[in-house]
Amino acid sequence: MNESLSSATQTLDAARAEIAKVIIGQDAVIELALVTLLTRQHALIEGVPGVAKTLLVRTLGHVLGVPSGRVQFTPDLMPADITGTNVFNLQANTFTLVRGPVFTSFLLADEINRAPAKTQASLLQAMQERVVTIDRETHSLDESFTVFATQNPADSEGTYPLPEAQKDRFMVKIRMEAPGRDDELELARRVLSGESPEKRLLGGAVKAVLGPGELARLRATLEQVLLREELAAYAVDLVRATRTHESVLTGAGPRATQALLLGARARAAIAGRDFTTPDDIRGLATAVLAHRIVLRPEFEIEGVTVEEVLARILEQVAVPR
Repeated sequence: MNESLSSATQTLDAARAEIAKVIIGQDAVIELALVTLLTRQHALIEGVPGVAKTLLVRTLGHVLGVPSGRVQFTPDLMPADITGTNVFNLQANTFTLVRGPVFTSFLLADEINRAPAKTQASLLQAMQERVVTIDRETHSLDESFTVFATQNPADSEGTYPLPEAQKDRFMVKIRMEAPGRDDELELARRVLSGESPEKRLLGGAVKAVLGPGELARLRATLEQVLLREELAAYAVDLVRATRTHESVLTGAGPRATQALLLGARARAAIAGRDFTTPDDIRGLATAVLAHRIVLRPEFEIEGVTVEEVLARILEQVAVPR
């Protein structure tokens, strides 16, 4: 491993350690969040209230040294509340752009399924092109612009499910479960001793491991991670298999293939390797593919889950040697 990639791995180890000071018992979640950031993609975080979805994003922004913003999605939220709008200045007799919260590096779209489709769609251009159009004028966003959207899977009243086109913009769907008993007990001890995760984050116990602009340098090192042709073909075969499986109505598209390949490189770098393995792709398959697949109604009625279908596909597609 060359020096720059080795330095990147050390930085990522330090970042994971700092994030773990606040987010307890969620190692797999932290890894997926870092994979998302390293590949300049976006993540949909799903979990019941109280599992630290919002806190995770705030901690990521602090540790990686980039500005972050937050939008609380509600039924009355309008697209201009996210992107911004032009306001007429009487003194200058001109229109002035009042920038919305989308003009940041990390944007937390909290409870994104609480807003109607028109408001959800205001993020589509920003997520894909990293620009927004306001009154027919296009404005560039930060190069590190990343959306972390959260939603509660247990609550359907007053919500607007994300359309397939919107879900496809998210590289991964991160499921945050409640921590194990030992981790939850450790959390209880910290709260009782006055060291709750929120206080740790705000009290200076968590340090930034990157300075302004250094995230781009970290991302550039992924190009040095080797991904063999056979592994690229394996990722393609996995994604194509989702389109032909008997229980699948709509399979994953080419964007899922790109996500698997980019994510495999990032996962290898986090693990301290300068080469990818089939396990890097297999380890990301559910997070990358599950939210992109629509099952046939007759299989859903029988209780078949997307995760079960993906497990079968992973068994059927030959793994390269």
